[in-house]
Amino acid sequence: MTSVGASGTYTLGGRTVRRLGYGAMQLAGQGVFGPPKDRGQALAVLREAVAAGVNHIDTSDFYGPHVTNELIRGALHPYPSDLVIVTKVAARRGADASWIPAVSREELTQAVHDNLRNLGVDVLEVVNFRSIFDVHGPAEGSIEEQVTVLAELQQQGLIRHIGLSNVTPTQIAEGRRICDIVCIQNHYNLVHRDDDALIDELARDGIPYVPYFPLGGFTPLQSSALSDVAARLGATPMQVALAWLLKRAPNILLIPGTSSLQHLRENLAAAELILPDDAVSELDRISAEATPANGR
Repeated sequence: MTSVGASGTYTLGGRTVRRLGYGAMQLAGQGVFGPPKDRGQALAVLREAVAAGVNHIDTSDFYGPHVTNELIRGALHPYPSDLVIVTKVAARRGADASWIPAVSREELTQAVHDNLRNLGVDVLEVVNFRSIFDVHGPAEGSIEEQVTVLAELQQQGLIRHIGLSNVTPTQIAEGRRICDIVCIQNHYNLVHRDDDALIDELARDGIPYVPYFPLGGFTPLQSSALSDVAARLGATPMQVALAWLLKRAPNILLIPGTSSLQHLRENLAAAELILPDDAVSELDRISAEATPANGR
């Protein structure tokens, strides 16, 4: 079995985690709604990830809703002492699978308690507030009220650390004036590189950057240059894309998700893939010509 140890480590909320982790979103049903098609395989994916050395899992109680947290609890509880589970709040699901903002004091408080209950823990290690001024990407708007609510729940002992997701640099600065922000989770990958400067700034401050959709999400990355590099290295394009992210900056923590054991093993193997300098240079030039395509 591949070990993710070769990916290196970084500090997340005072805990040391391996840089190649796992995102649980895809364990829910189609459209991140309802139960998994194969519950047994979903549990097996979680167990194999942790057995391979993954000790950073990303989730949310609005995945399903409740589905991924209940799967994590079913597969892994009582949790290994080094496992860091990061969750997020600020949305709920409609009966039609829609994503509905849930940012009032009452909704945020309820979300924290839902995560506590369904994960089976007394305190949440890290809670990300996901800004939703624009569901498709960061957009300006004050997050002071919502982060203050989470900071109060932190003071009550329900949350250890707070992070931010889908945010702008202005919002990050606003959040940091309220409390310590231990991670930023934004959309970033080999093609979508709007946060290049932000990643470097966070690295100087020792703050992890956790890219969501590191492989393109529901429309996986496709590029002739990416495919060519992968072929030369005897790897898959997705493994190369993950290896590029690991090399991009030391503070990048990866959470690729899958509901497939085969794809999990392929993703974890990226920890051991070494990219030569010429391959990195070629990949650095990809963003202008790479396009989304249908795939896993």
